[in-house]
Amino acid sequence: MHGYELRKRLNLMLGWGRVLSYGSLYPTLKKMLRGSLIEEVATTVTPVTRRPRIVYQLTDSGEREFERLMMEVGPTAWEDDNFDIRFAFFSRTDMEIRLRVLEGRRTRLQERLDRVQSQLSMTQKEVDRYAAELQRHGVESVEREVRWLSDLINAERSGDRDRAETPTPLTEPASETTSNGQQATPQK
Repeated sequence: MHGYELRKRLNLMLGWGRVLSYGSLYPTLKKMLRGSLIEEVATTVTPVTRRPRIVYQLTDSGEREFERLMMEVGPTAWEDDNFDIRFAFFSRTDMEIRLRVLEGRRTRLQERLDRVQSQLSMTQKEVDRYAAELQRHGVESVEREVRWLSDLINAERSGDRDRAETPTPLTEPASETTSNGQQATPQK
């Protein structure tokens, strides 16, 4: 792919919470070129800009490096900066490694949650209602992620590949309207 297409595909894959900028993409591509992890395979000129588009391809060395990185298990695999990227490539990761990364992430979040909850009671008297709402929102977000991780871990352990690979919607399904214009209540 060329850089623009690669950025678009990565942003789509990683979701709205992590937007990859050109300012980080192109220096990374240059570094990967120097390390022989990717190579330029074609240059095309577009009729609109007349600037050449360089197309990149993963080398065998790049594939081996990717596999090595995906086999690493440790704090960097489940920290905020790296977890979503690792998770995006879970289908290419061994189940034992997936479990260790998921469990590491859950443990880290549970530690964070415990720390924040113990501090909440002390700070509730010192903050205004908006700061308190922000704290509550943060706690609920972490609690939701811990539940999600627990569901994924249970699905992995039970061998439920469909559940482990199919994301659960974060919101309730939209209610449907019946033929007479009444709101139908979703079945649970």
